[in-house]
Formats: sequence, C-alpha cells, structure tokens
Amino acid sequence: MITSTTHTIEGREIVDYQGIVTGEAILGTNIFRDIFAGIRDIVGGRSGAYEKALREAREIALTEMQDEAHKLGANAVIGIDLDYENISTGSSGSMLMVSASGTAVVIR
Repeated sequence: MITSTTHTIEGREIVDYQGIVTGEAILGTNIFRDIFAGIRDIVGGRSGAYEKALREAREIALTEMQDEAHKLGANAVIGIDLDYENISTGSSGSMLMVSASGTAVVIR
C-alpha cells in the first residue's frame, strides 16, 4: 500500500475516495524508563528507550491505519498526519500515544 503525507501521488490518478482512516497506539512506559529519561533531561543527550517506544507506537498506528484502508478497498492512503502525545498517569508513570490519520483512496 502506498502511503503519503501529500494529497496527491505524482504519476498516479486517484479514481475513488474511500474515506478517512485512523490508527492509534498507546504504550505504557515504566518507572525505570522515566527515571533514566529524567536523568537525560538534566545531563543532556537522547533517550534511547523513549525513542524506541515512539518508533514502535508510530509503526503500530500506521499499520492499523493501513489495515483499515485495505478493508475499505483502498490501495493507498494520502494526507497522512501523525500526532504524538504524552499522557501522564500520575505517580505511576506515563503513556505514549501516537495517532495516524489519512484519506483512503484507490489509485491507478
């Protein structure tokens, strides 16, 4: 399935619009990851654990969106938008949410 953040796919004609499709992923983090991320905030640097979790959540959200498009008979999704959120759950940590949305289309 072709996916794109643009509203057209160069060299391809959109012959039918199937509707808006979405995919979401919410992953819990743990206290150890939060502690190490906090240390990284103080001393600087990248948090590999959070980067890995975000990458995993993004892939899940995109896959769910593509599966929904496929069920509608689409062979592409255009105008894809990705949103990232950090949801605090109080003293027990936080959760990472990634949502993907786009327009399912049939192209030729």
